[in-house]
Amino acid sequence: MKFHKGCLPEQVTKGHQNKKVSVIWSALVLMVFTFTNVYGQTENPFATDSILTVQLDEVILIKSRMPEDYQKQAKPLASIDDYLEKSHKVNMMKRGAYAWEPMINSMTSERLTVTIDGMRIFSACTDKMDPITSYVDVSNLHYAKVTSGQEGAELGSTIGGGIDLQLDKSGFENRGWRTSFESGFEANNMQRILGSEINYSNESSYIDADVIYRKAENYTAGGGEEVAFSQFEKYNLSANGGIQLDEEESIEASFIYDEARNVGYPALPMDVSLARGIIGSAEYKNQGFMGLDDFKSKLYFNTITHMMDDSQRPDVPIRMDMPGWSDTYGFINQAQLEAGKHSVQLKWDGFYNRSLAEMTMYPNDPNQIPMFMLTWPDVRTLNTGIYLEDEFELKEGQLNLGARIAYQGFRVADEFGLNSLRIFYPDLEASQTRFLKSISARYYRKLGDFEVSSGVSFGERAPSVSEGFGFYLFNSFDNHDYIGDPNLKNEQSYEINGKLSWESNKVNVSLNGNYFHMPNFIIGEITQGLSTMTIGAAGVKTYTNLEYATQYNATLESKWNVSSNLICNAVVGYHRGFDNDGRNLPFISPLAYSASLEYAKKSFTAAFRLSGAADQVNFNPEFGEDRTAAYTVFSVNMGKTFKLGNQNFMYTKIGVENLFDTWYSTFTDWANIPRMGRNIYATLTYNIN
Repeated sequence: MKFHKGCLPEQVTKGHQNKKVSVIWSALVLMVFTFTNVYGQTENPFATDSILTVQLDEVILIKSRMPEDYQKQAKPLASIDDYLEKSHKVNMMKRGAYAWEPMINSMTSERLTVTIDGMRIFSACTDKMDPITSYVDVSNLHYAKVTSGQEGAELGSTIGGGIDLQLDKSGFENRGWRTSFESGFEANNMQRILGSEINYSNESSYIDADVIYRKAENYTAGGGEEVAFSQFEKYNLSANGGIQLDEEESIEASFIYDEARNVGYPALPMDVSLARGIIGSAEYKNQGFMGLDDFKSKLYFNTITHMMDDSQRPDVPIRMDMPGWSDTYGFINQAQLEAGKHSVQLKWDGFYNRSLAEMTMYPNDPNQIPMFMLTWPDVRTLNTGIYLEDEFELKEGQLNLGARIAYQGFRVADEFGLNSLRIFYPDLEASQTRFLKSISARYYRKLGDFEVSSGVSFGERAPSVSEGFGFYLFNSFDNHDYIGDPNLKNEQSYEINGKLSWESNKVNVSLNGNYFHMPNFIIGEITQGLSTMTIGAAGVKTYTNLEYATQYNATLESKWNVSSNLICNAVVGYHRGFDNDGRNLPFISPLAYSASLEYAKKSFTAAFRLSGAADQVNFNPEFGEDRTAAYTVFSVNMGKTFKLGNQNFMYTKIGVENLFDTWYSTFTDWANIPRMGRNIYATLTYNIN
């Protein structure tokens, strides 16, 4: 069955039948969790050491070798997409069951900086079918750090924020050999997961190696409706190693090979036959280099290959192949300096990227010759920047100042691609340069049981390769071909943010929000007089700068320690965005909420969770959006750790997602494809230490 951008009548009916239930459940649960959390006991069994609650970043634990950390994970072998989606700050845009695109502050990948261990990596797909997060697996990662707004400028020039996926490394600990075996199964799409890793570490060296394999069939939506072309197959290999040269110096290296095949995208007109990423790095560390603390110097490379095709689709007006390639070479030099009340971070980084994508269309008439286009005309990007952050103690409170300045140059290396763009921009030069700036200030203060923070910032970003140099990129969501504009101005952002937290030994409540004013906002606008390239497309849009766009976000979070074994969490978020003409911006979240009850005692854990959203009423039909009905979904899980001797342990977890098999679709579901229905899963991990 194929799903299109408009909701089918029966889908709309199902969505509205759930609306009353959604509203009642959300009101009851949020009242209980948020307003009755005035009783209970002190200690949170799930708590971990963390930075001050007023900080704007969030650390998501992905993998740990400790049994107590396994117990905290709702679904230990979930994809990295699942882990990120459970973050309070991240939404995931879905085009299928694989490779979801992360969003922060309702902003998509152009306005974010996503890195793996600090390394810049760029997708090779013009249709965003391969976000950076799709080229790693949970077996590679220790945690994900999510930052909002110019908090993410440490990773690179950004508007909405950043995500840094930190690799899991044993480090120089005298732990000897360790091995683990993992397996998982999900009933809805018959997904099979197998993985294993081996680690060795002592005080002078370490080596880690792991492999994981996933294969899934089509999934079914609520009510048993099969979602065709949602299958995928993926395997991932990674290795890390390090040598301690002396007490202060070490050398470390990492390597990842990730490959996915036969990946279906039910929301798009094409699938993917191959998505391959090869990622490598070498790093030198010195704890006392030239008087600096924690000096690091890294060299890295990565190469991405992505092959779109529609050979498995039964009915296509014209068959197409759309391969893409992205190669990146980069460096990172950074150091920490502690001086009195100042903690200063210095960072100099840079990268060189080559992005090339092409399209070949094969007419059904064998007498006609194929048509060839360069959709990314071999664009070379050179970026280098300096980042400085100073966090220092005041008499009352703490002040954090950050700044980045970067040079970015573009060059169109392919003459055929350059001449294609000159059809629209006759005076286009092959090269251009830009300067990007970022500055931010944040103030923290503790007032009794309250903690407050406030911040202001300014940031810029250059157009992405698609926005600047894309040539007839088809967007199936709004059914338009898109053309880039190399002469776009840098998009800018002025941000104000704040957070207020109250904490006792029983309860933690926090309210945080931000406001973005974004001059030169980049978006596609309909261009009259241009012919479409894609059969059936409604028109052509060209990326352009609006005068400005405005967006604000607010989140209320609450945690209640009911007892030493039971905690409650609740989150409510509200978001709005519109341009200078008052039009709603696309992909802005409606009122959303989630809540959970988590129980842990010794080696047993159990959890009950709900999540949902109100009607999406502030949508924009010009971008293919329509009204998304309210929904609420529930999930449960339980886990048990079995000690096998002094150090070895086995951990198993079972759970049910979408417990009541609800049919629903969210504002981030491309073309209104429905989410997965009831899904029963089980995982088993065996650790030998």
